[in-house]
Amino acid sequence: MQFTWTYSGTEQRKVRTFLQAHGVSHRMFSQMKHNGGAILKNGQQVYTSDYLDHGDQVTIVMPTEKGNDLVVPDYRPLDIIFENEHWLVVDKPYGVTTVPGHADRLHTLVNQVKGHLEEINAEDLVPHVVTRLDRDTSGIVLLAKHRFAHAVLDQQLQDHTVEKFYLAYPSGILTEDHGDINAPIGRVEGDFIKREVRDDGKPSRTEYWVERRYDENGEQPMTRVKVQLHTGRTHQIRVHFKNIGHPLVGDDLYGGPLWHGLKRQALHAYHMRFYDPFIEDYREFNTKLPEDLKGLRDLI
Repeated sequence: MQFTWTYSGTEQRKVRTFLQAHGVSHRMFSQMKHNGGAILKNGQQVYTSDYLDHGDQVTIVMPTEKGNDLVVPDYRPLDIIFENEHWLVVDKPYGVTTVPGHADRLHTLVNQVKGHLEEINAEDLVPHVVTRLDRDTSGIVLLAKHRFAHAVLDQQLQDHTVEKFYLAYPSGILTEDHGDINAPIGRVEGDFIKREVRDDGKPSRTEYWVERRYDENGEQPMTRVKVQLHTGRTHQIRVHFKNIGHPLVGDDLYGGPLWHGLKRQALHAYHMRFYDPFIEDYREFNTKLPEDLKGLRDLI
């Protein structure tokens, strides 16, 4: 995999500085140096300390990623929303873990993506997860198909410029049409899985807009909300709504009521927008509600 840019400045500039401005990180410089990659200026190999003049072409050649033998390919089909040489956007069903872990090492989304990459004879066989979802949250997951794409999107995640929207069903009636939850989240002491709002947690922000209120005076009151994540902490939406007294319907882990036959939390990632540096424009993706949540949407 290689990428080329042309320097158009009026003064000399170091190769390293120029490439850093295009998203090449210190780690990537090291990977190119030690794993068979290269940096070329006008077709000739150069060092990062060399200088560029106006009109020089700079190319980085990334070493091939052969894959980790510990990640076993799973050849079950993916629900692919979009794919090109840089990105793979999939619609993940609930019940599928995003990355291998102690609970599942064979049938995660990463295992499925590796199987897909093998089937299409991809040169790079390492799935790079850019955004992930909880096991029982459905919706859009973005993966990079090579380490450079991962690096440039990771920077956008750190800058909070990747736009992510969810549809959620908190229990109870949210009285305000709009809310902005700013509350730090950390791990519950002595628990490997659960998180909570705590003073020593990491800054976390969740914004929401009420779309509909259901059964306001009945036994199963709930609210449908559009949610925007401004940070990306583990279980963030679930923890924030629990903290304000409205755990998500179906979210047994955080005390949500098990209504309407749901077997998971009522949470779906339906929209994503990010800047694609390879086309110098934005990409935007949407996905429809899965069947189990359509039933909640259509309640009277």
